[in-house]
Amino acid sequence: MADGPDPRPAESDAALARRAQILATEHWGLLAARGTAQSEVLTRITIFLTLVSAGLVTIGLLGQASAYSGWFSPSMLGILAFIAVVGFMTQMRVMNVGEEDMMYVVAMNRLRGGYVDLDPAVQELFLSATTDDFAGMDRTYSFLRTRSSFSHLVGSSMLLILVVNACVYGFFVGALVVSASGAVGWAVAAGVVVGIVWFLLGMWVGYRHYRETWRGYVPRRVTPTGTA
Repeated sequence: MADGPDPRPAESDAALARRAQILATEHWGLLAARGTAQSEVLTRITIFLTLVSAGLVTIGLLGQASAYSGWFSPSMLGILAFIAVVGFMTQMRVMNVGEEDMMYVVAMNRLRGGYVDLDPAVQELFLSATTDDFAGMDRTYSFLRTRSSFSHLVGSSMLLILVVNACVYGFFVGALVVSASGAVGWAVAAGVVVGIVWFLLGMWVGYRHYRETWRGYVPRRVTPTGTA
């Protein structure tokens, strides 16, 4: 039995062109917002690492000037506390920008799907995905080969900040122990434990935040099985 006529009226070329222009404008807006977010977070990371470096150098100079006694301990703790606070703020911003970047990629995937709706012939020209599901996001992030989860994690800005913050918080707790009791062994042990706990907790929070981002999201287009 032959299919009946399409009940939807054919759209004029002017309507299709107008829709393409709207989609392109939104696409450029997302690209600009994504670039701005990435630039801002890289600046934040640079500022934080500069503060860590300058803080450690300052502690060393203060130690030489004070012979590591008297007012040295409160000065050291104040510097480390300041770096720890900035590190926490930077870590939160890196995590938020990671979510924002994923959001922009998914949104642009959906727009590519809109381009395909307007002109199906362009689909074969896109290397980035035209589906806005999890598999589509993964393909857009690495469309020439399957992305390695290990290399992506190890090379991420989030892991860099976690490692640096784990060291900062470990130093801060160790400095507290030394200032309170003078026991170097206990200070080292406490610093190592706090650093490891901070790192593992940050990994868990980041992963949970990442997974919860997808919970409740309904994609418009789903990647066909076997083509991800």
